[in-house]
Amino acid sequence: MDRRIRKTRKAIFEAFIQLLSEKDFAGITVGEIIERADVGRTTFYAHFETKDFLLKELCEELFCHIFDAVSKEKPAHNHIFECDSSDAVFLHLLKHLHKNDNNILKLLSSTNNELISGYFKENLKQLVASQTELLELKKSEKIPDSFRINHIASVFVETVRWWVDNGMKEAPETIAEYFYLSV
Repeated sequence: MDRRIRKTRKAIFEAFIQLLSEKDFAGITVGEIIERADVGRTTFYAHFETKDFLLKELCEELFCHIFDAVSKEKPAHNHIFECDSSDAVFLHLLKHLHKNDNNILKLLSSTNNELISGYFKENLKQLVASQTELLELKKSEKIPDSFRINHIASVFVETVRWWVDNGMKEAPETIAEYFYLSV
């Protein structure tokens, strides 16, 4: 990706994340995002079709970062989520949530949670599908892989929701352990 494109996308992401720290997703307008990012409306729409698409891309950025972090190859692009974690993928994700990187918790707890949870879960399914050791655990020929993948992703989403709703008192390692014991 061209350096100018990365810089513009990063400015839009940062403006969006700042706005999410101030108000719910539903209350944010594209006009507010472009004003905060200091980009034109045409530039915004050259990168993102809608505000919903921006949200989807933000969720994908988080998961892309996690996929790249566990990959042996060098990442294809710079991420807005930065770390040197070598943890298992779900613990890695929980640590980002715990640190509230880029105000990701505001996304998950906003009033427009169904849309966000949907994007989160779709990316989780890809993450689960990549974790063959998790899929092999308790494998049954009676249960199709697509069902197991959906089930594991759903359990993770609900685990995170429970953790956030209960004040995130437990360490990410503890939540990861709860998750692995429950699937």
